[in-house]
Amino acid sequence: MEYTAIANPVITVEDLNLYYGKFQALKNISMLIEEKITTAFIGPSGCGKSTLLRCFNRMNDLVENVKVEGKAIFNEENILVPECDVTTLRSRVGMVFQKSNPFPMSIFDNIAYGPRKKGIRNKTMLAELVEDCLKAAALWDEVKNKLDKSALGLSGGQQQRLCIARTIAMKPEVILMDEPCSALDPIATTKIEDLIGELQKDYTIVIVTHNMQQAARVSQRTAFMYLGELIEYGDTDALFQNPKNQKTEDYITGRFG
Repeated sequence: MEYTAIANPVITVEDLNLYYGKFQALKNISMLIEEKITTAFIGPSGCGKSTLLRCFNRMNDLVENVKVEGKAIFNEENILVPECDVTTLRSRVGMVFQKSNPFPMSIFDNIAYGPRKKGIRNKTMLAELVEDCLKAAALWDEVKNKLDKSALGLSGGQQQRLCIARTIAMKPEVILMDEPCSALDPIATTKIEDLIGELQKDYTIVIVTHNMQQAARVSQRTAFMYLGELIEYGDTDALFQNPKNQKTEDYITGRFG
């Protein structure tokens, strides 16, 4: 499908194809990701939505026998070419995974880890950064008196917000979220969804979700994928209320998926 015009694209995808060995997981994907809004990828399991998300920070490089064709333009650079500096890319395009993955260290050190790797050693600067990131992730009030305690002692929802804070600490432009609430209870999920609404004021967010209601709640644009193809992409309200493609309508009305 052709992509529609977007005022401020952060990522421009052109004719993207991806193969796992002989299996084609993504087929001729073209789309624009808009700045400082939340874009949701929906579709049945195995449709390619997580694979597409992982193209934006080259996480698919970690899988054997992957071949990628086409372009994904970020900051005027095709990030899919071998010459792309993947380390720099991943600091600018952060990722929050389906299962929270705090480091086995203190809450403070989880947030400070990335900045220290970038050369920030000043204790006052690090303390301010940790506080700012935990506040941005709506976690500060819950952990401010136990920053020296292991992050592994936090609840699942708190661990996921910690991982978001850790991502923010690298000052990315884009935050990718791969089903960030799938392992969480409804209360923790609500906190993450509220947090997404706050974060999109400062960051471009792309979220993969199996939960269509969640996509409707948190995103402004939604892409429906099926069997590796981008079937429909547009304004979230319009896509859910008046889908243009029959496959989209069948999926969101529960006829398959």
